[in-house]
Amino acid sequence: MKAASVVEIKKTLEQLDKEHIKQLCLRLARFKIENKELLTYLLFEADDEDHYVQSIKNQLDDLFDEINTKSYFYIKKSVRKILRRIKKFARYSNSPETEVELLLYVCLKMNNISPSIFKNKTLTNIYIRQIVSAEKKTSKLHEDLQYEYNLQIEELKL
Repeated sequence: MKAASVVEIKKTLEQLDKEHIKQLCLRLARFKIENKELLTYLLFEADDEDHYVQSIKNQLDDLFDEINTKSYFYIKKSVRKILRRIKKFARYSNSPETEVELLLYVCLKMNNISPSIFKNKTLTNIYIRQIVSAEKKTSKLHEDLQYEYNLQIEELKL
C-alpha cells in the first residue's frame, strides 16, 4: 500500500465531518506512542511552550540522574538515548527556540556528569556536535534571542 501525499490527505479531511475526524484521530493515537505524544502536545501543551520546555527539562533531570556512570560505555548509551528523545520532543514543538533551549540544557547537564565526559573522545564529540547544532539553529532566530543563546553557547564551549 502506497501512502497518500499530504495534499491528498488534506483535501480528504476537508470533506469529512467533525465526528469522523475525531474517530480517525483516536484510532491513530492507538497505534504508536509517538502519535499519542504528538496529539497530547497539540491538544494540551502547544498553548504554553514554556511549561512544555520545563516539563521536558524535568524529565531530562530524571534521565541524567539515572545514568550509570561506572563506565563511559553506559554514559554514551544514555546520552544518545536522551538526545533521541530531545529530537522527538523538538519535532513535536516545531519551534527552533525550544530545540536550542533543550540542546543547551543537555550540554549543561553533560558538563556536570562525573566522571568528566571530556576524558572520552566519543562523548566529547557528541557534546561538540550539540553545541554546533545549537549554534546553527540559533542563527535562524530573532536577534535578541540570538544574543541570549550565544552567551550561553560561549559559556558551554570548551
